[in-house]
Amino acid sequence: MGKTTEYKSKNIFYTDYGSGDIVVLVHGYLESSEVWGEFAEQLIKKYRVLSVDLPGNGKSDLYDEEYTMCFMAGAVKSVLDNEKAERVVIAGHSLGGYVTLAFVENYPDMVRGYILFHSHPLADTEEIMIHRNREIDVVRSGKKDVIYPVNVSKMFADVNLEKLSSHVERSKSIASQQTPEGIISVLQGMTGRKNREDVVTSGIAPMLYILGKMDNYIPWDYAIKHLKTGSAGEVITLYHSGHMGFIEETSLSVKIFNEFIEKLKTS
Repeated sequence: MGKTTEYKSKNIFYTDYGSGDIVVLVHGYLESSEVWGEFAEQLIKKYRVLSVDLPGNGKSDLYDEEYTMCFMAGAVKSVLDNEKAERVVIAGHSLGGYVTLAFVENYPDMVRGYILFHSHPLADTEEIMIHRNREIDVVRSGKKDVIYPVNVSKMFADVNLEKLSSHVERSKSIASQQTPEGIISVLQGMTGRKNREDVVTSGIAPMLYILGKMDNYIPWDYAIKHLKTGSAGEVITLYHSGHMGFIEETSLSVKIFNEFIEKLKTS
């Protein structure tokens, strides 16, 4: 069921399906709640799944405010407040992971556990900042369509592009629906975000990294070497995935989620 809730005098769209323990899914850059597809459909068999369109993405309204991670985390909280949800498991893909960390930092009492799905707590390097600013310039020049096809293809492991071509095209279609204003605001927010390693290492709540062995955006070797987990964290690798494990290895991703959530019940 599609729903909306008010946040800072505008509307945030989200979907609400299933029943039981609440799992919140937060999409990544050039995505919307629609991207979760079959993965969310599988989770709904066991849990109540809330999938949020971040501000300026999907069916959520554009905002004039700076799209900081805290601002977007506040939008997620508005959804949970609207549903009177008290404690949830929250999972963020890529950009959604950055938002998830801001949510955990600002609303720790609402978090039973969290998952960083092809994401990390580090701030942008200077090289990545330069790349994002170039993308902003391209989008501002009216050439949004130059950006998203390349970015989406890169999200999938090279070896999966042909066999998952229908999924790649679907992700491109979702990306094509994002407005230039929304894309620019999100890029600016990601560029300006702070390092949140302290959130991960503090052990605020049980956490899980899910990494892709063939991720073109977050190199696996670098992630394994540099990402810290703290005493309440763990790392799982999807060996046949790039940056889109919930599509590239759907069944395994669902199994990992189920095991993580069930483990929370006994901890």
